[in-house]
Amino acid sequence: MRNFRFYSVLIFCLLFVLTIIPHRANAASVKFDKGTVNVAVGDTFTLDPVVDAASDQITSTDMWILYDSTLLEAQNASAGAFFPSVTNNITAGKVYIAGLVTDPGTYKTGSGSVAKITFKALKNGSTTITYDCRADVSNSSKVIKNAVDPINVINCAQNGTSIITIGTGTSLASTPVPTSLYTAQAYPTALPQAGLMDQMPQLVTMGILFVVVGGVLRMLLLL
Repeated sequence: MRNFRFYSVLIFCLLFVLTIIPHRANAASVKFDKGTVNVAVGDTFTLDPVVDAASDQITSTDMWILYDSTLLEAQNASAGAFFPSVTNNITAGKVYIAGLVTDPGTYKTGSGSVAKITFKALKNGSTTITYDCRADVSNSSKVIKNAVDPINVINCAQNGTSIITIGTGTSLASTPVPTSLYTAQAYPTALPQAGLMDQMPQLVTMGILFVVVGGVLRMLLLL
């Protein structure tokens, strides 16, 4: 009987701890099939925009891809195999790719290539091709979850980039976002300092844990 009580209390404690430990959820993102590309001046190369649904079921994605038009020329884009319907639009410094399911009630899972973009290297230099992904801008990269009320589940922080080195290359600099693509927004110049309220969930969790452990030890002493 004593052993039964001991193991019962132990199992209860383990289950309780597992319920209060925060779990990290995966989120959808967009990336490229190549993280780096080395190419000679005048040559072409391809880059596949890839969507990763993580643990979600998704129905579509909008990809806004930014590149330096002084170093690269986006020549054409073709559909990938992930979505049955893919459209694109190419302008100087920007490629728009949209992929979606065509049958109502269907969805996609996992990851896959949405399109294939052909770029031409124009001159020596180094640049980074990126995704425009901002929550406060409508014409921004999105991944739409399959739901009654579709929601954007993209995590911009997990998006990928592709570093392109042309010829001899130059010092790497971030590709600026063309101001013509969006209306300028006001952003804070510094991150807020983390205070006591930011740490409150962790403090509460630790306090509850100490109380439970103390209660368990008291029960064990009384057995």
